[in-house]
Amino acid sequence: MNTPKNYQMTINLNVLNHLGINLYSNIPAVLSEVVANSWDADATNVNIEIGTERITITDDGHGMTYEDINDKYLEIGYERRTHEPVKTKEFNRDVMGRKGIGKLSLFSIAKIVKVETLKDGSPNGFVMSTDEIEEHIKEGKPGPYEPTPLSESEMVIDSKGTRIVLTELKKRVTIVHPDYVKKRLARRFSIIGAEENFTVSVDGTPISITDRDYFHKLQYLWHYGDKSEQYVELCNNSENFEHEEKREGLIQYEHNTQDKTYPVKGWIGTVTTPSALTDKDVNENLNKIVIMVRGKLAQEDILEDIREAGFYNKYLIGEIHADFLDDDELLDISTSNRQEIMKDDPRYIALRDWIKSELSHIRVTWDDLRTLQINEEAQQIPAIKEWLHELPPPKREQAKVIIDKIAGLDIDEPKDRIVIYKHTALAFENLLYKRSLDQLDKISTETLPTFLEIIGNFDDFEATLYYQIIQERLEIISALRDKVEGNSVERTIQKFLYEHLWLLDPSWDRATETPYMEQSVQKEFEDLDAKEILTDPELNGRYDIKYKMTAGKHVIVELKRANRTLDHYDLLRQVEKYGEALRKLIRATEKNEPVEIVCLVGKPLKQWEDAEQRERSKRTMEQQNVRVVLYDELIEDAYRTYNSFLELRHEYGRVYRLIRNLEIEVPEVD
Repeated sequence: MNTPKNYQMTINLNVLNHLGINLYSNIPAVLSEVVANSWDADATNVNIEIGTERITITDDGHGMTYEDINDKYLEIGYERRTHEPVKTKEFNRDVMGRKGIGKLSLFSIAKIVKVETLKDGSPNGFVMSTDEIEEHIKEGKPGPYEPTPLSESEMVIDSKGTRIVLTELKKRVTIVHPDYVKKRLARRFSIIGAEENFTVSVDGTPISITDRDYFHKLQYLWHYGDKSEQYVELCNNSENFEHEEKREGLIQYEHNTQDKTYPVKGWIGTVTTPSALTDKDVNENLNKIVIMVRGKLAQEDILEDIREAGFYNKYLIGEIHADFLDDDELLDISTSNRQEIMKDDPRYIALRDWIKSELSHIRVTWDDLRTLQINEEAQQIPAIKEWLHELPPPKREQAKVIIDKIAGLDIDEPKDRIVIYKHTALAFENLLYKRSLDQLDKISTETLPTFLEIIGNFDDFEATLYYQIIQERLEIISALRDKVEGNSVERTIQKFLYEHLWLLDPSWDRATETPYMEQSVQKEFEDLDAKEILTDPELNGRYDIKYKMTAGKHVIVELKRANRTLDHYDLLRQVEKYGEALRKLIRATEKNEPVEIVCLVGKPLKQWEDAEQRERSKRTMEQQNVRVVLYDELIEDAYRTYNSFLELRHEYGRVYRLIRNLEIEVPEVD
């Protein structure tokens, strides 16, 4: 009979690479594990000190004996809930720790971890080094890794509790501002700032619930479970807060053929605009619903697993407490990094389906509330209110229906909604005027006043369209000013001016150059053998801008950077080369069309030291059909030309007044 073989399973220290050294990526996630350990140690105060080269965490928990350190803390995978009570001894807290690997997270951000602890008047301490651990692994040394012990004289701790010092912080870890740590920790724990006997401080300043920094952003709130009114109180200080609803938080879950009912607590809310959910201070997107278990973040965002359609999704934020996911009598379903839950577990699926059902209710309510709110806001905008009032009663009701429809559109920003109002009003008025035109064949002496009113309305409509064009052109002039002041390269300004030639002259517009003319001019020049006509310097010349007006004039625009000071003669020689080349090509087509050259410069020419020299220089250039324009002059002239219409027009019609006033009455939203 064969003797049974012996088999052995060994755990290599390399497991630290997977469970600790490379598991976490940011400071708040690591500190969360330390804070959770302090909670389990019945600490009442935890203080985190953020330095430029070290991070120190100190608590006043029960501390550890020498045996505790070796048998529990340094035993990777020690399952506290299997070997110890699931409630803490002093405060009867539900313990957070379960896998026994949270302490490894420290190695994610630091190479050196020093632990000092004091229990029953006896201090103990040791130092762990990732370099030493990795060397132990590489060399295949037998036995466990042994941290370096600390003598009493090397330790700072002098009272009950534990002190952890992290040094030689890794390069990829950026030391962050204390306010950043406060905000991120406040969002990762519901117990911080909520439990009377548990305070977490950063550099001596306690973290509070308000450090989560999102309750003031909520507009509508749905809350669940006992004491959920506390969330309503937190939102009541916000000017945005308008609606709250208490909902039943119960989840039905079948376990071992038995139906169980689990309570769920927390809240789901919506904000006024999606942009409110972007926290640039800590580079975090708040558009998510986090899952809390036993007061600690367990799932970063369950929304990712809920494919609920609807524009309202971008407005959502929430925090759901589901302690049944960590039932002591059931399997542990949290992942190694304790920031996610196994998504195929029936408990998680039950929670996901319950949240999805709640979101369906929230979507319907949100749509109704949002539409009503935006509709009321729209009709209270002075410009809209005045426009509706001036419409004839039957038309007024029709216009209100359209305003209601706009309120239901999926539009994030108020300014975008204003644009819709403007174009809708113009379209509405245009239809009114077209219907009025249909009545013109019925004009008689008796109905002459009606005819005059229709004509007046069309003048108002035309003025309104012109007003919009001018407003757009003033914005373009402002954009050109920014480019010039920023000393943009010629190519950037070239493209900008080519698209807006009216900046150079109100009579120059791309609209005056038909596609047919462009094609015919291009074909004429392509049919020519330029090498037979032009000299080498002329062939190598490149126009910044060249186009042909409908009147037959050819225009060349030469651009220079705004910070350059040019010489009169050098500039004239350069542009005249371009002009002569173009004239040769035009003559070759047997046409006699004029060529004008415009030079745009940022600074006066070197020869423009006084007014007399400047005039002499300009006359010399005019003889060659060349003119020089300063960017500042161009911008000022263009602005004065187009702004004069707005200043001179004092009498406004109904539509003109509406469009003008909407420009300055965009509702403010926090």
